[in-house]
Amino acid sequence: MTRKVVITGLGAFTPIGSDAPTTWENALKGTSGVRKLTDEWVEKYDLPVSIAAKTSSPASDYLSRVEMKRMDPSTQYAVIAAREAWKDSGIDTEKIDHDRFSVSFATGIGGVWTLLDGWDTLRESGPRRVMPMTVPMLMPNGPAAAVSLDLGARGSAQTPVSACASGTEATAQGLELIRSGKADVVMVGGAEAAIHPMPMASFAAMKALSKRNDEPERASRPYDTDRDGFVMGEGAGALVLESEEHALARGARIYAELAGAAVTSDGYHITAPDPEGLGATRALKGAMEDGGIVPTDVVHVNAHATSTPVGDRPEYTALKAALGDHLDNVWVSATKSQMGHLLGASGAVESVLTALAIYHRKAPVTINLENQDPDIPLKVVTGPTELPEGEIVALNNSFGFGGHNAVVAIRSYAQK
Repeated sequence: MTRKVVITGLGAFTPIGSDAPTTWENALKGTSGVRKLTDEWVEKYDLPVSIAAKTSSPASDYLSRVEMKRMDPSTQYAVIAAREAWKDSGIDTEKIDHDRFSVSFATGIGGVWTLLDGWDTLRESGPRRVMPMTVPMLMPNGPAAAVSLDLGARGSAQTPVSACASGTEATAQGLELIRSGKADVVMVGGAEAAIHPMPMASFAAMKALSKRNDEPERASRPYDTDRDGFVMGEGAGALVLESEEHALARGARIYAELAGAAVTSDGYHITAPDPEGLGATRALKGAMEDGGIVPTDVVHVNAHATSTPVGDRPEYTALKAALGDHLDNVWVSATKSQMGHLLGASGAVESVLTALAIYHRKAPVTINLENQDPDIPLKVVTGPTELPEGEIVALNNSFGFGGHNAVVAIRSYAQK
């Protein structure tokens, strides 16, 4: 018999909130976290893009000086979000079996600040000035390792690295760890801190970033006919997953059931999505099949929707193929319009928002949609929107460079 997996803790450190409740509140309001960058390197390198969505407050507000010094920003964000999710879950650390507690925490790029700062130090000052902690700090598995050490997870500490699908893939991995009986509790999530001149310059060179430098809050505009690229974001999202029996045994508050998941590959192109959305379609159908879900169960989708000219349409094609005519009845939120694209963290943060949407029966707002692309006729949430009562399902989609596709299905839970 398949073990039911439930969500009992949520954490977020994002451009629109330094915790999950604030991020959720601002997601309902339609708050933009995109700002003009004031870092000196923007002018130094004459970057064509000078806007991004930084975290709404500095990590130093939540971590000690020693922790800040020993962690890359991506790891700092992961630890902040994971600590919040753990506290929110109400789990007593002293009363769980730590050998059956695992972590799956993702990143798309990893410790880019540490890596490139270390390279600068080596070139300018020589090898003796390179910090001994450089390698542990730059490792993509740094966030997962730090979270597992911080919370005492001895089951496993895993790191999916699948570009912008990473956070959602980590959530799918946590689902399987519990279903398979290998864990009772899994901390899943994703973190990213790549608002650095090198990746910014690279994304700009491939014409992936919006150049609306003079109106940053209006730059990220999924589905709009005037969309011209995504906005770089940063932060982390974290969720505590438990087997239903483990959660009920301790009287946990349950947000929702993590009902299904699927991960596929396009096998098409290193950066462009399959224009017919075939891999995404298989992921959507796979997640629904995995959770015993039929299209009419789905009431809400938190879409990948990056605001790129070539990216938004294939997702619509995939949703239409997976949900058929029922798609006309499904409320779709594009939350990257508010907080930009958090790369490997985006799927985790959006899973947090999807769980809260199911729990509170409300859908986050999509902003900056002024002229909807006629080729993407979705029912987009642009104002206060209530989701129906009864048993309902929401999907969270993530797609990444390399043709990675990951979808999770989150179902409402009737507290027993």
